[in-house]
Amino acid sequence: MFGLGISGIKVIADALKLSERVVITYSQFHSGRIDYAWTREKNGCGKWLHYNKKIYPPQTPDEEPRSAFVCHVKRNIKYSPWKMWYIACLVRGLTVEEAVKQLTFINKKGAGIAKDTILEAQELAVSQHNVEYKTNLWVAESFVGKGHVVKGFRRHARARFGKVEYFHCHYFVRLEEGTPPEHYYYHTRPLTGTEMLDNWLQEMRNRRIFGGL
Repeated sequence: MFGLGISGIKVIADALKLSERVVITYSQFHSGRIDYAWTREKNGCGKWLHYNKKIYPPQTPDEEPRSAFVCHVKRNIKYSPWKMWYIACLVRGLTVEEAVKQLTFINKKGAGIAKDTILEAQELAVSQHNVEYKTNLWVAESFVGKGHVVKGFRRHARARFGKVEYFHCHYFVRLEEGTPPEHYYYHTRPLTGTEMLDNWLQEMRNRRIFGGL
């Protein structure tokens, strides 16, 4: 039988007998889209969009008013997440108008994608989240997540090959109502004279004097 021999025929026969006893249900097959495989949710990207559906309790008059916000995401972008990271960091802490203005003059594919995502989030804030003025929004969060990686091979000379990886990314953004803070990264703000003096005193008190009491 095609040169398999007696041992090969026995292996095939045992495999056929085993396959008759195996019953596979539909739930054991992965029949959805590719991006369903890495998350429990069919929409992907975790629970980021669920923050839009969260209902907060009423506030008392003495509490600070809670600013309205909207979360939005652009999934499975055919772009490197490492390149997109620079674009995401650029618009953090900017108003929507300033962010769109800056992204307009950046000749990168990721800049156009981030610009479209921010504008879509702006429209959602006005139409679905009761934001009165669409110009009164700023980029509170902007970050990138790694998406699906399609792996392939590239042929080389002398019957050799190399691995090729086609990366995808997800771009997350959260717009918040109000004016942006003066310093988005609080730890990099310029210190006042009092803060500098307090830091110097703390450094002096933390010194270790070798050979002292």
